[in-house]
Amino acid sequence: MFELIFIMVFAATLLVTGVTMVTVIAGVAFSLLVMILLGMLGAVLKLLPWLIVIAIGIWFFKSCVAQPR
Repeated sequence: MFELIFIMVFAATLLVTGVTMVTVIAGVAFSLLVMILLGMLGAVLKLLPWLIVIAIGIWFFKSCVAQPR
């Protein structure tokens, strides 16, 4: 939701200041790209504890539970 608000305010600010529509579209596209990348980074950081638990579980299963054939 914050990303959408940021893009709307960014576009409105550019339009009010008299910038051309091409630069508005370029600015919105760039801001959308940055917000998508930051959103993905936030999702990875939010899931990081679970990824660590899964990695430890796989290591434990391979080293202690599973028998080599």
